[in-house]
Amino acid sequence: MNNTQTGIAVALALAVIIAFFIFPGLWPFGAPAQAPAEQPVATDTTQSTTTAMQIPDATQLQVTDEVVGTGPTLAPGDTVLMSYVGSLTDGTVFDSTAAHGGTPMTLVVGADGSLHTTDGNGLIPGWSQGVAGMKEGGTRKLIIPPALGYGAQGIPNVIPPNATLVFEVQLVKVQAGQ
Repeated sequence: MNNTQTGIAVALALAVIIAFFIFPGLWPFGAPAQAPAEQPVATDTTQSTTTAMQIPDATQLQVTDEVVGTGPTLAPGDTVLMSYVGSLTDGTVFDSTAAHGGTPMTLVVGADGSLHTTDGNGLIPGWSQGVAGMKEGGTRKLIIPPALGYGAQGIPNVIPPNATLVFEVQLVKVQAGQ
């Protein structure tokens, strides 16, 4: 083979290889290996105000046990200690235990199962319904629709009107009622 023929052969071989990269469907030996697609990375909502994935607005309460507790189940008359992070569906954190010094919130379970602060103020219905049946040591995710949250009024400069709320709650301790 002379130099001209060698040059033509090399050019032709390079053209074929380049064609396989431009048109991967032409590759004769199966699909070429591709790098795995990047996965979305969720942001820790206890440290940040956004997450990579948004949660759609809810029309009914959604409850997911992330950790099923092994201790006593909360019951009417009990006093419970709970930790929480509350956020909007876009990941914006609006309240958390950490924002109040990190000490779990003390709540009282009413005769009807509703939760109240120790000074008698009630919590939104989504919390009471969402934690029913929880056991000490458990962690739940609550997606609370506006009707069971702060509704059309919201909380000015904190929670927009008709906002779906997302809470990560942990039942730290159950102290049985007298």
